[in-house]
Amino acid sequence: MILTYQQMGDRLEEIAGEFPDAFFEELDGGIQLEEKALPDPAFPTGEMYVMGEYCHDLLGRYIVLYYGSFAALLAEEDEEVWLDEIFATVAHEFTHHLEDTAMLHALDDADAAFLREALAEYEEK
Repeated sequence: MILTYQQMGDRLEEIAGEFPDAFFEELDGGIQLEEKALPDPAFPTGEMYVMGEYCHDLLGRYIVLYYGSFAALLAEEDEEVWLDEIFATVAHEFTHHLEDTAMLHALDDADAAFLREALAEYEEK
């Protein structure tokens, strides 16, 4: 089952509302939902997708989730799996935000290690 873009936006708004207000401090641009998929450029197209990302740039600090990435990876899953993935992605990106505001980078390091391991496994196949 694929949630529509509008349905995912509605669920994202509900899920974001479950997080404490303190998580939104200094998050100038809030949480945005982009329609596109974002394939990870380190992998062949369709093998790995970026579900969301925390951005800190000239526009400020904000979180982006990629609807198309969810649709590509969760097409056969039920709504409960979609909700779990949306929550996990938002929580992950909030962690990046909170670490960034505290000038920490443990999750960045963990993400880089995960991608190195995933790429190594992929190349072994």
